[in-house]
Amino acid sequence: MKPVLHRSVRAIGEAMVEMAPVGGGLYRRGFAGDTFNTAWHMARWLGNRADVGMITRVGSDSLSDAFVARMAADGMAVSGVSRDPSRSLGLYMIELDGVERSFHYWRDTSAARRLADDAPLLSRALDGVGLAHLSGITLAILSPQARETLFAELAAFRSKGGLVSFDPNIRPRLWSSQAEMLQTLTHMLSLCDIALPSLDDERMHFGDSGAETTIRRMADAGVAEIVVKDGAGPILLSVAGRTHKVPTPALTTIVDTTGAGDAFNAGYLSGRVLAASPEDCVRAGQNMAAAVLSNHGALASIDAIAALPALPPTP
Repeated sequence: MKPVLHRSVRAIGEAMVEMAPVGGGLYRRGFAGDTFNTAWHMARWLGNRADVGMITRVGSDSLSDAFVARMAADGMAVSGVSRDPSRSLGLYMIELDGVERSFHYWRDTSAARRLADDAPLLSRALDGVGLAHLSGITLAILSPQARETLFAELAAFRSKGGLVSFDPNIRPRLWSSQAEMLQTLTHMLSLCDIALPSLDDERMHFGDSGAETTIRRMADAGVAEIVVKDGAGPILLSVAGRTHKVPTPALTTIVDTTGAGDAFNAGYLSGRVLAASPEDCVRAGQNMAAAVLSNHGALASIDAIAALPALPPTP
C-alpha cells in the first residue's frame, strides 16, 4: 500500500442541506453529501492526528455561513471552501420505508457545481495535501470543462506524490447520458490510487458478475488498491494484486441505511492515513458504517464515533 505522505486530507465535492426524518412527520436539519460525510467522520475520529477538510463551493448567505461554521466547530479545515454570491447550498430530503431510504433533491443551482471552475484556486487548495477523496457525484455535478480542469489538477497532484481515492457512487440521474457516465467514471479510474466501489452499482451499470470482476476491471484501468463494498456481504480487498476477503459482522441495530458507504470510506481512509494494515483499514470502515447504520441521517452520533475501537498501532 502506497503511504499517505502527509496527514492532510481533502474531500472534493458537494455538501447539501439534509432534511432527515425523526418521526411524527418531523425532520431534522443538518448538512451532508457523500464526500462531506466521509470527511466529517474522518475529522471527528482522527482529531488532531490529521488535518481533514473539504474542497467545495458554497454561497454567501446565512445557511452557507452556518455550514462553514459547523465544519470549523467539528474540527474540519475550511480553507478549501470558496464562496459564490449568486448561488447557495443544494438541499435534499430523506424518505424512509422501514430502514431503506429514497431521496428528493433540489440542487440545480448548487454553488458546488462551480467548485472546479477556477484551476489556480483548486491547485492552491490541494497544495500540501496527502490524500484527496472524491466521488462519481463530484464528477457528475460539474460542467464538462470543469471536469477536465479537475482531472488535470488531480494528475498534477499525483505527480507530486499525493494519493487520490475515488468512490464511483453511481447516480445516473445526474448525468446527461449513460455513455457520458460510463466513459467519465472509467477515465477517473486512471487518475486514482484507491477505488471504493459498491458492488450493486458496478453490477448494474458495468455488468460485473461479481466483486472479482470489478477488481479485474479496475486493476486493468491502473488502480492499485480496490475495496469492493457489498452491503451486509463480505468486503473484497485487492492491494497490489493480492486479494483478501473480509466478512462483514452482522448488525441488528439498523435504523437508517443513509450514508453507510460514505462512513465505510471514512473508516477505511482513516486507517490508511494512520498506516494501518489493509485488513485493519477494512474493519475500521465496517465499524464506522455500523455507527451510521444505527443512527438516523448520514452522520453518526459523536458519542458513537468516540466509542469506536482504536486502530492497532502501526507495526
